[in-house]
Amino acid sequence: MTRSVAAPHVGIWMYENGGGREIEQRLVHALAERGIQTSTGLNLRDARAKDGQITCNGVVMEQLDTFLSYNAGQQTQFQVYLYQALSQAIPTLNNYDAFALAEDKFRTSHLLNSQGICTADYRLCHKNDMDGLKHALRDFGGKLIYKPTDGWGGVGIVKIDSEQALDMLLPFLSRTDLRYFYVERFIDYDNTDFRIDVVDGKFVGCYGRKAPKDDWKTNITSGGSVFVREPDDEVVDLAIRAANTLGLEIAGVDLIYDREREEYVVLEVNTIPAFATPEQEALGINFNQAKIDAMVDLIERTATQKHALHTHKVA
Repeated sequence: MTRSVAAPHVGIWMYENGGGREIEQRLVHALAERGIQTSTGLNLRDARAKDGQITCNGVVMEQLDTFLSYNAGQQTQFQVYLYQALSQAIPTLNNYDAFALAEDKFRTSHLLNSQGICTADYRLCHKNDMDGLKHALRDFGGKLIYKPTDGWGGVGIVKIDSEQALDMLLPFLSRTDLRYFYVERFIDYDNTDFRIDVVDGKFVGCYGRKAPKDDWKTNITSGGSVFVREPDDEVVDLAIRAANTLGLEIAGVDLIYDREREEYVVLEVNTIPAFATPEQEALGINFNQAKIDAMVDLIERTATQKHALHTHKVA
């Protein structure tokens, strides 16, 4: 005899600014049309773990069929810790292992390079290896980028364009608790990039970003602006390969064109790429519906598989 089991149940934690609340409502509505119930606002900041269960706002998280974590701006160490634990019990999107890998810039570049996907030349040096840093600066033609391995939005990224500048920075860095330095070759590009959104291994949208005048960082949080941009097949294929190599179900891949080497380079892979804001949609960046459709397909398939497995176990 098979016990009655409710419809698949999906938990969602979604960013609310920049049109996020509306996107969440559209996801919830689309999932409801497919017979999938949802619980929203599951911010793991409010969760507690005890007796083998994580509860958040009255929801036992382990009883969900899928959890969509989609808020890049509020991922504290506590929340990420619970995200990891939860990912061992139920499907999460993105899956935690891929999320953690892509959040680390060194591990991302290292893996992509090992699979033949072009990234910026990089070095990882022990914090005491000052000679290694200076060698990197010379090998990279006198310009490099220092990056925190786990930062986002361009925070903490510093351009170093001479050995003198490096000498000035080293005393500051030596007083931090860093265990290593991650640096990349500064790439000669036109101060614009491609942001390619990939869901479930498929291209869903693209836009460009441009650095502000007299700057080189394209991040919106660093003053960059967006514009409509159509990618060619080479850019799309490279982005899809990067997302698949990292194992991400949902990804936003940033690419630039290296004018010196005449090739596209994967700069970063984002695990929670934002939808177009209402202001960006007004500019003609209109991939939101395609991304919602792809995410709903992905969530439905993931939750249904988990639900079917649970149903089989209680039969």
